[in-house]
Amino acid sequence: MKSNGKLSVLTKMKYGVGDFGMAVVTAMLQFSMLFYYTDVVGVKPGLAGTAMLVGKITWDLINDTLFGYLEDKTKSRWGKRRPYLIFGALPFALSFWGVFSIPQGLGNTAYFFLIIGSFILFDTFHTLTSTAYSAMTAEITEDYNERTSLSTYRMVFSVIGYIAGAGVSGVLADVYSNLFNVSLAQGWSLVALTFGVLGGISMLIPGLFLKYEPAVESKPSELPPFKSIISTFKNKPFVMYVIITSIMSISFTMVTTMLNYYIAHQVHMEESGLFVMLAMMGTLAVFLVPCGILSGKIGKANTYALGLSIASAALIGVFLLPKGPTPLVFILAAIAGLGFSAQWVCPHSMIPDVIEYDELMTGERREGVYYGVHATSGKITGALASAACGWGLELGGYIDNLEQASAGQPDGAVLAIRIMFALIPAIFLLICVPMLLKYPITKASHAEVMRQLQERRAAKENSEAEIK
Repeated sequence: MKSNGKLSVLTKMKYGVGDFGMAVVTAMLQFSMLFYYTDVVGVKPGLAGTAMLVGKITWDLINDTLFGYLEDKTKSRWGKRRPYLIFGALPFALSFWGVFSIPQGLGNTAYFFLIIGSFILFDTFHTLTSTAYSAMTAEITEDYNERTSLSTYRMVFSVIGYIAGAGVSGVLADVYSNLFNVSLAQGWSLVALTFGVLGGISMLIPGLFLKYEPAVESKPSELPPFKSIISTFKNKPFVMYVIITSIMSISFTMVTTMLNYYIAHQVHMEESGLFVMLAMMGTLAVFLVPCGILSGKIGKANTYALGLSIASAALIGVFLLPKGPTPLVFILAAIAGLGFSAQWVCPHSMIPDVIEYDELMTGERREGVYYGVHATSGKITGALASAACGWGLELGGYIDNLEQASAGQPDGAVLAIRIMFALIPAIFLLICVPMLLKYPITKASHAEVMRQLQERRAAKENSEAEIK
């Protein structure tokens, strides 16, 4: 399959299903990783947050961009990207299992290095597969609207994965622990094994069955690694994109990390936590297609700005909710889901447009490097946000001793939870809005970039034909 125009539904489905695997593990990490360390294993929140930060930053500073660069230069009978999905699926699954298999009863030093080591191992295989998978968007089609459509299909599977990873994991851990008569910590380990295997299988589908020829035939980049990475920051639309998505990463990581704490300690609705998640993610899923349609009419950046404004308003409402159970949390979760639908569709269809802008400047196609730099920025800012959540809980006096915590958390800890779950993320979302309204790549400007690229490619083909 080679197409610069319309893609078949089957092609979009084969590609999209791969994001189920990425989403189910990402959601479990974002929503449950800190909670698992503090409330299941019994690690101090400040220690857990710091270990998560060290584990992510020490390796993430180089691995995304390095792997993206190597993938751009890969030559195989399966193309540049598919080998990493095919051969990375099994180690991806097993290493994810290791992240949620931390033994109980260890000392602080042992916990610190176990958290760092297990995360670095998993992140290696996650980066190899996710960078390759994401870069396929720019290779499959160059069409501005088809990229939005392809991303929409992808995000449908992503939402399904997120609901499973975020909403079902805790419930399933209880089921496993009762069914197999094991501890709750072992129940979480079995959930991680289940989701890791499901994730590996889902990424094998595009790896084995999505056979396509890149929309643009290009030779590997001739720039050396360091220069190739640095040159991406000369691309002004990409720099703006990275700033926006990095701020979004901080905001969304804080929301997802603190959700379980907010449900348990502010509104005391632990038994309804799954339904709160379904209210948000279900609404998000319903509005994915309308969001894609709106993006085609008013532009990706404008749609993104509108979505973030709606999500910010919902989070401010959540911050103002009184302590104790209330049905308003379901309504606000649904409104937040409506707004966050733009977060699922727009960024993934915006970054391929940046790559064409780079090709016009440099004459090279460097999907892997761009996706690698983008992933690095997202992981580092996400790691900082996760660590900040741990530190904030520690400063608020959060009780990590499970027996003592049964009497309730102190007011300072609950206030810290509210601030980190709702107020700070809402402010960060609003900071992104004016930048998105000034975002330089529109449908019209992208069409002009493509016109110039097509003229250059045609002239190159004619020149090569004359030489032959």
